[in-house]
Amino acid sequence: MYLKRTIDEELLNWKSAENRKPLILRGARQVGKTSTVKNLSLHFTYFVEINFDERPLFSSVFERNLSVSEVCEQLSVLTNTPIVAGETLLFLDEIQTCIPAIGMLRYFYEKMAELHVIAAGSLLEFALTEIPSFGVGRVRSLFMYPLSFTEFLVAQNEQLLLEQLNKATVSKPLSEPIHQKLINLYKKFLIIGGMPEAVSIYVTSKDLLEVQRVLNDLLISVQADFAKYKMRVPGARLVEVFNAIARQVATKFTYSYPSATLNNLQIKEAIEMLKMAGLVYSVTHSAANGIPLGAEINPKKTKYLIFDTGIFQRILGLNIGDLIIGDDFNAINKGHIAELHAGLELLKAESCYQKADLYYWQRDAKNSQAEIDYVCQFNNAIVPVEVKAGTKGSMQSLYLFLKEKKLAQGFRLSLENFSGMDKITILPIYAVHQLVHHLQK
Repeated sequence: MYLKRTIDEELLNWKSAENRKPLILRGARQVGKTSTVKNLSLHFTYFVEINFDERPLFSSVFERNLSVSEVCEQLSVLTNTPIVAGETLLFLDEIQTCIPAIGMLRYFYEKMAELHVIAAGSLLEFALTEIPSFGVGRVRSLFMYPLSFTEFLVAQNEQLLLEQLNKATVSKPLSEPIHQKLINLYKKFLIIGGMPEAVSIYVTSKDLLEVQRVLNDLLISVQADFAKYKMRVPGARLVEVFNAIARQVATKFTYSYPSATLNNLQIKEAIEMLKMAGLVYSVTHSAANGIPLGAEINPKKTKYLIFDTGIFQRILGLNIGDLIIGDDFNAINKGHIAELHAGLELLKAESCYQKADLYYWQRDAKNSQAEIDYVCQFNNAIVPVEVKAGTKGSMQSLYLFLKEKKLAQGFRLSLENFSGMDKITILPIYAVHQLVHHLQK
């Protein structure tokens, strides 16, 4: 079954746009890139899918210095499908295995702009580093992630519930039964995560134990892929660092983790590979004295997020019963899974046309330590966001940050309903998308 994605609408807009560029879908393995393109193909008369990984023979077509029209002619014959500008969607999948095809994307725009062309690849970022100027201004990137919580609700046929959520405000909070229903779905989402296969299994079976088996399979598959990076970093190093990051999610990463067998340089190389593969996202310390936040970063103070909460809980072997029943995640995993969820949702709520960055703030002054989980930049405003795993907890750091930076508003994400207090807007942690959309207006 196909799970509807927010990016579907963007792809339809691209289909009908006059000044259209070839697209590159970028994201981790198995986040739904191929299925999303196949869903889009239903709006075309013809669909030509070229998978360079499954059929390496296709690579030779792009390696012969043919013109764009000659390439299309060859592909049409090989696939027995017409390639007609305006009627055919040409999909170049696993394009990272055919560097000449990446280089040709710019010429599709220059010589045959009417043809709809999309490229994708699970290890595409590695290939792009080898040809960094392959199509500047002539090719457009779209970034994909696992499903967001709102996409999870749609997959559950909870459109009416989503409508109620999107209407809720601090002055008009949700009714308590609806709030509790959303909390229960949020807890399940933490366990299931947003990987399309895991969500699809749950939607059809409602069996969380089977979901755990699927997540185990996905984790094995992700780690098996590390062997493909061996020309850069040995797979065993990547497994060690990946698991070390999972154990330190939402905390400043320390290179001297227990049982470490690698030196700092080897760990840094592994982290860069994991980031390029879309499996790890960084949250960098910023002094947050002004815009842009990236102007005052301290790379030595960096947190890392695993790309999916479902995968995260499988690596750590969390008790899913505790996650479903408990209301205090601090007791379950020190609140790290809640902070992970919030960070991932912030990334997913951003425009798919840009690769978003995440920042946090920390002060280590003696007798006056403080930390803000996420510091966001919206237009010309700095917005601090504090994440609480339950319904309790002081906000001393948030108030201190507002006072020190002379800001008028901060946000708290927790299991509480929509509410507010002096300078603080309180949003349910399942409503991170509303925080982003509200501030982007």
